[in-house]
Order: sequence, then C-alpha cells, then structure tokens
Amino acid sequence: MKPFNPLDKKNLAMSVAKELLARPLEALPTQPFIGAGVYAIYYTGKHRPYPLYQSIAVNNPYDQDAEPIYVGKAMPPGARTGGFGLDTNPGAALFHRLREHAMSIQQAKNLSLDDFLCRYLIVDDIWIPLAEALLIDMFAPVWNTVIPGFGNHDPGRGRHKQQRSSWDTLHPGRPWAAMLQPNAKSAAEIESSARQELLRRRSNAGSALLSAQEQTDLEG
Repeated sequence: MKPFNPLDKKNLAMSVAKELLARPLEALPTQPFIGAGVYAIYYTGKHRPYPLYQSIAVNNPYDQDAEPIYVGKAMPPGARTGGFGLDTNPGAALFHRLREHAMSIQQAKNLSLDDFLCRYLIVDDIWIPLAEALLIDMFAPVWNTVIPGFGNHDPGRGRHKQQRSSWDTLHPGRPWAAMLQPNAKSAAEIESSARQELLRRRSNAGSALLSAQEQTDLEG
C-alpha cells in the first residue's frame, strides 16, 4: 500500500475542494469582496425550470455532495500575463468573475438567475488551478464538459469568425456570441446529446449504488 503523503498535489487539492464544498450556498452574484480563488455554481430550477437540468437540481442548500453545473477559477491579474500572480494584489478577481457569470445567465433568453446559487473560496494563488482541475475531475459539471462555452469571453472586435459555443447555442442571449459563426450542431442536437449523457450518468450512478447495496447485503 502506498503511504499517505499529505504534500501530494492531489491531497493538497482535495483539502481545498473540501473547504469549498463546506461553504454555504449563496445567491449569484454575491456581495463585493476582495480575493482570487475557486467557485462552483449550482442549479435549483425552482423559478423557471429548464427540464434538461432537473436531474442535477439542488434541493438541499446544505448538501456538500450536490452536483455543480459549473466549476471555475479566478486568478490574480498577474496570472493572465503568463505568471501565477504570486503574492500580487488579486483585487476583486473572484467577485468580478462571478458577476460576469451572473450577467451571462441574465442575458440568456431561457434561463433565470433566480435558479442559480454559488459557493466560493478565496485561495492562495498557487493552489487555484490545482483545485479547479480536481473539482472538474470530481464532478464533470455539465457546463464544463457536456455543454461547454459558459466561461467564454467576447473574443474582441474583428475576431468573430470562430464558432459559437454549445452553451451559447443552447442558451442564446449574450450579444457578442450572436456575432459568432453558427455552431455545427443545432440547439436541438446539443440538447439531445446532453440529455443522453446525463441519462447515462444517472444510469451508471444507479448501478454503482445498486452494486454497493448488493455488497452490503452479501456482507450482512
């Protein structure tokens, strides 16, 4: 058996992830604050339900195992120029990122901001990418993996020849995304693929639970 190493990068990332998941869920956007770090966004579906996401809707705001719909990070300004931004003033990087996400959801024609909550954690610069990578690996959030594009930015003037993301195709409304080239798949095709993937995940999760129960019965 491999000895436990508290300084192993996965163990360090897990400690950050556990701290984030222990945080209370809050409305999106939050009140302004200073710091950089990681965050998770959750769907509740209590105001304007979007049927595709009902299987991951959060019912208990204190559930640490609740499945986020999106996980992300906000690095200090210095990190965006090639460095990690170590020991630089992060400003309100994390708050600004959450506010950007809130605006994206508000602009979407078929979503309601009232259906989303978040939890966030201010983290020392060097651990931010590691924690984000682990959280995405743990949960494979729908908007990170199945319907990507939620975290995209406006590519800027004269750079709108790229294809519109799956997220912007399924949830149109961001003005800059409307100027991009159409996605190769239609909204109906994207939603159908996403629904099949979510059904597959639920089926696998159910099989795992059943196997665990069967094992318990055998041991009993």
